[in-house]
Amino acid sequence: MSSESETEKSPTWGPLRSFGRIRSRTLKPRQAALFDTLLPAIALPDPRAGPVDPKVLMPQATEAWLEIGFGGGEHLAEQASRHPDALMIGCEPFLNGVGSALRHIEERGLKNVRLHADDARDVMAALPDASLDRVMILFPDPWHKARHNKRRLIQDESAVEIARLLKPGGRLRFVTDWKDYAEWALERLERTPGLEWTADRSDDWKMAPGDHVVTRYEEKKLGDTAPIFLEFVRV
Repeated sequence: MSSESETEKSPTWGPLRSFGRIRSRTLKPRQAALFDTLLPAIALPDPRAGPVDPKVLMPQATEAWLEIGFGGGEHLAEQASRHPDALMIGCEPFLNGVGSALRHIEERGLKNVRLHADDARDVMAALPDASLDRVMILFPDPWHKARHNKRRLIQDESAVEIARLLKPGGRLRFVTDWKDYAEWALERLERTPGLEWTADRSDDWKMAPGDHVVTRYEEKKLGDTAPIFLEFVRV
């Protein structure tokens, strides 16, 4: 790998990042190699260079999903394996997570995944209206301190953007294991035009949906509550 490889570059984000660290440890040789071999073949086009149309990325796809912050890629890879006819777009700025996802994609031989190793907000801005069937946000950085709450991914502006991207009947799944963030997200998503919370009883947010994929991060139980599942539909 050259000294100017993807794993060594220092990406530039806007003035307010919604995520924390970019890399925590040296990438394993196999994962580092995949940045040069596999990632170029499945990377999204640069969203800052123009529109990104899921129909162009995978014309035969019956659905298009977006996972914002896919962590180690376990959930993304499993859903892609379960739904081979759906285009899975995954965004993750944490390079160790991207390396892990690349390994999962290679091992499973997945052909329906496209990755963006950078800020998901650029991808969201480049996607057409009503172009997504599902948006998944699982265990995003909680930004606990009140002065840092403005860094949380779920804001009024991002909620409106998600509603713009979802097709009628499309669904958003937001999962967190921090009570305060669940309350924060619910407040903003409920007041977003076009989004409707699907819960009728407490089990609807306390119990995992049938297609939920438990990851190693979830098993660590780092939050202050059991996972809270907020499901919204685009009306």
